Amino acid sequence: MNKTALVCGSLAIDIIMQYEGRFGDTLLADQLHKVNVSFLVPTMRTEFGGCSGNIAYSLKMLGGDPRIVGVLGQDCAAYLERFQKLGLSTDNILIKKDAYNAQCFVTADADHNQINAFHPGAMSFAHENPIEKAGAARIAIISPDGHLGMLKHAEDLARLGIPFIFDPGQQMPMFTPEQLIGFIEKAAYVTCNDYEIELLMSRTGLTIPDIASKLEALIVTRGEKGSEIYTGGKRIDIPAVVVDASMDLDPTGCGDAYRAGLLFGLVNDLGWESTGRLASLLGAIKIVTKGAQNHVFTPAEIADKFEAAFGYRF
Repeated sequence: MNKTALVCGSLAIDIIMQYEGRFGDTLLADQLHKVNVSFLVPTMRTEFGGCSGNIAYSLKMLGGDPRIVGVLGQDCAAYLERFQKLGLSTDNILIKKDAYNAQCFVTADADHNQINAFHPGAMSFAHENPIEKAGAARIAIISPDGHLGMLKHAEDLARLGIPFIFDPGQQMPMFTPEQLIGFIEKAAYVTCNDYEIELLMSRTGLTIPDIASKLEALIVTRGEKGSEIYTGGKRIDIPAVVVDASMDLDPTGCGDAYRAGLLFGLVNDLGWESTGRLASLLGAIKIVTKGAQNHVFTPAEIADKFEAAFGYRF
């Protein structure tokens, strides 16, 4: 049986800098209309990121078969080399020679406030990467990407009969209410966090039961409160996996790790109770590691951690 998952979404480089002071000590509330400031950042690190890269990273470690459908720019060599070392196919990554990789420049202060600048770069050309070239697949996910690409991928996946998860994320404001409803009607599944589901309901005028009734399942994540899966007219509550709060937690990429668990569970017919718990476990594993692609595990370790957390093996 084909267990390939098409992972459509952004590929990005995150440049993360740490300012040792507090933004509030430098930014004057009555002078924000003419800001001209500089922050000394003694530490800087570069991380591989982007939704499709993050999801594929965790799904591959689970033993899944992800196929990335994304776009990189002229500065793609390091990311392509990383994928090759991880055993992830790069056949369906479009390279735009006249653009740079999508990049996020993050400056954080001592209070964990952030000032970010995001350059979409090659991501903006996602609509030029045809889904048909990726071949047959059991399932797909449309995660945040160039908004034209997300629209085109949804149309093409629906036409090809490949069920997909719609994961609008931070791109939701880019779409009209009619476009969002179109995604919901084409998708088999929708996943949002607690803020995103409120925004989706506000933008579309649909309630959670309305949205769920159009899908095989609606998945809503709520951080440390766990997650909810609405399917078949019922709600399944998925507990969060407790992590050591004294550790330096980094939520970057936790949602993507969760989505890797969803894809693995769906492809392997684990059922919603186990699929949701596996997704929850992956989010907890990720949060205690800095960066979106630095956590490491084996399928055997995941099975053991799952049993320890939930009392049975999936």
